[in-house]
Amino acid sequence: MGSGADRNSNHPARAELPIVNCLSAAWRTQRRRSRPCDNRHEHQRSEVTMNVHLKVQPHHLERGAYLYIRQSSMRQVVENVESARRQYALRGRAVALDWRDEQIIVIDNDQGESGASVAWREGFQRLVSDVGMGHAGIVMGLEVSRLARNNADWQRLLEICALADTLILDEDGVYDPASFNDRLLLGLKGTMSEAELHVIKARLRGGILNKVRRGEFRCLLPTGLVYDHLGNVTLDPDMQVRETIIHFFEMFSRLGSASQTVKVFRNEGLLFPSRLHNGDTLFRPLTASTAMRVLNNPRYAGAYTYGRRQFRRTIDGKRTLRARDIDDWQACIPDAHPGYISWERHQENLKILKANGRGFEAARASIPREGPALLQGRAVCGQCGSHLRVRYAARRGRQEAWYICNRARIYRGEPMCQSIAGPPVDGAIGMLIAEQMTPAAVELALEVRKEIQARHEEADRLRCRAIERAQTEAELAQRRFMLVDPSNRLVADTLEGEWNEKLRTLVSAREERERGREHDRFILDKAVHQLLVAMTTDFNKLWKDPDTPSRERKRLMAHIIEDVTLLKLPAEGTTKLHVRFKGGKIQTLTIMNPKSSAQQVKTKPSIVELIDKLLDDYIYPEIAEILNEQGLRPGGTARRGCHNARFTPLKVAYLIHEYKLRSRYDRLRQRGMLTRQEVAVHLKISEQTVARWAKYGLITRHAYNGHYSLYEMPDGDLPLKQCSRWNQLEDRAAAHRQMQTELRTSTDTERGVV
Repeated sequence: MGSGADRNSNHPARAELPIVNCLSAAWRTQRRRSRPCDNRHEHQRSEVTMNVHLKVQPHHLERGAYLYIRQSSMRQVVENVESARRQYALRGRAVALDWRDEQIIVIDNDQGESGASVAWREGFQRLVSDVGMGHAGIVMGLEVSRLARNNADWQRLLEICALADTLILDEDGVYDPASFNDRLLLGLKGTMSEAELHVIKARLRGGILNKVRRGEFRCLLPTGLVYDHLGNVTLDPDMQVRETIIHFFEMFSRLGSASQTVKVFRNEGLLFPSRLHNGDTLFRPLTASTAMRVLNNPRYAGAYTYGRRQFRRTIDGKRTLRARDIDDWQACIPDAHPGYISWERHQENLKILKANGRGFEAARASIPREGPALLQGRAVCGQCGSHLRVRYAARRGRQEAWYICNRARIYRGEPMCQSIAGPPVDGAIGMLIAEQMTPAAVELALEVRKEIQARHEEADRLRCRAIERAQTEAELAQRRFMLVDPSNRLVADTLEGEWNEKLRTLVSAREERERGREHDRFILDKAVHQLLVAMTTDFNKLWKDPDTPSRERKRLMAHIIEDVTLLKLPAEGTTKLHVRFKGGKIQTLTIMNPKSSAQQVKTKPSIVELIDKLLDDYIYPEIAEILNEQGLRPGGTARRGCHNARFTPLKVAYLIHEYKLRSRYDRLRQRGMLTRQEVAVHLKISEQTVARWAKYGLITRHAYNGHYSLYEMPDGDLPLKQCSRWNQLEDRAAAHRQMQTELRTSTDTERGVV
């Protein structure tokens, strides 16, 4: 015993204090009331007090005493004032341990904050920082849960206190984290504090989830839904609110786009209701975020849901929100209360929103947009099978569309599959649609519809037979139950369960018939028949009207064509269009690829060949006049504003030079034509005389441009130079022409005789 006392006196931290501290205050009070305080118990209490004072060393008293005060919520701060008083009363414990009043530092700026983490508690962070810097001699808290509800944060504080030689005080006593026994006890208290928080949350959460599974837990309702006096969910009694929300869903069903619905509300000057926190309703301009929130909320479809989102705290204390899949929702009860749309319509809206947000998926049915590309969202690449994207470019003052497939280039750096000009493709599809919408096609569609209607009627008769059979079995089960002895509960319970099962089967058969009738219902009377036939003419007029918006033209096409596969063949200069109609029919079209700008302004090869032939007999102005008389136009007419361009001598000369045609001068020289100088030397006359003889026809002249000519020497009877007043040049020229005429006449006569 003596050696044990010596060890305890030498090591105060190993005394019996942990054992005494394990006893609760209530247990000690009960012991004091049940037994008289003898000298042995007085000795133990005095020993505990002595051990406490032995733990508090002078170097602890030189540092500050930190009192940490916290309550988990502001409601506790306001209502649980007694708990706050108990925490502030710990100042007296510090004074009793010989700390001066000015050394006591109170940290109470974490009021209303949860102790589950230190990320959002600035006061606790300050406490840990001061302890680590050696400013704290003791840390005081009413209990462990006030300091931390997270065991990791608590153990971190204990480690820092042990390294800094800082004591910890709670309502039960003083502890030294450097001591193994005290550290073990404090660790157990931290674990129990964290477990206590988990148990409390589990109890509260379990009660909430139990009500959620029954659909009875009251959640905050969106705008347009309210709770009545019985606690049931009903539509908002305000007719303006109800009609606005109904109009919103109808507009989205017609347009198929949340952003377009917002634009319609803005253009029409409509406001959308928004509920404030105090319950008042305020009408504001509709925004895209509000539209998406309304379309994604299943409560508008009459479904009770819970757990659509998951809230988490990040490491920096921020609250994050993550959407869950519908399979992970904790409750989803369709048709739980009245709604503005059906559950099926809500699912279709979600599919439309998902399709609108996709870019490169293999199956993408995009909504019609404003651009002129007719096949937007319906063009498929004939090489890789992906949907083609649309790109617009402003050229020559107008917007042109291109269908491109650049998925491989973006994701894998590979060459682009295809790039196809939009106008030729859209023109071919437009002509195809106009041809398909004929009265004969409508008649055929009506005949097919009648056949389908007959099949639906047959299926409905079969459903009626199933209902009759279920009705008979339910009545038979009812009679069996009514005839059983009520005292025989075993048999009665079995027959009652069988009767209930037959009734459920009957109800299911009736519901199945109603669903089938709603799906197959389509009435075609004579008026509808005539209207459909008349619509074909109106359709063609509307389709060809230039004032029809591109969006409306795409909507019309969406009812006829499923998709179009485009395959460009550069070697052949064509593009193949494989059109797939709604009914499954497939038709293939072939169009010519558009020419480039250089090819469009290029002169046709046939015109160049014609100019080459005309150069043998005509000069540039004459060739231009001949081409214009034949209605031919130069290639520059493809340019904007040049459709009335005509051939000129300069354009003819440009074509001859550009295509390297042999000039008329070279052609005449090859035929033996001579220049004026050469003729003058040959005839031994002057050049002026050559010009005069050519003027009067003694020598044949051939022009090779508008100013200069070459001369043809006659084969025989060369003219001679003469000068006489009785033999003028005009007379000689006339005689020469007469002689040539007689010569040709005689030659023709001889040929006739032969």
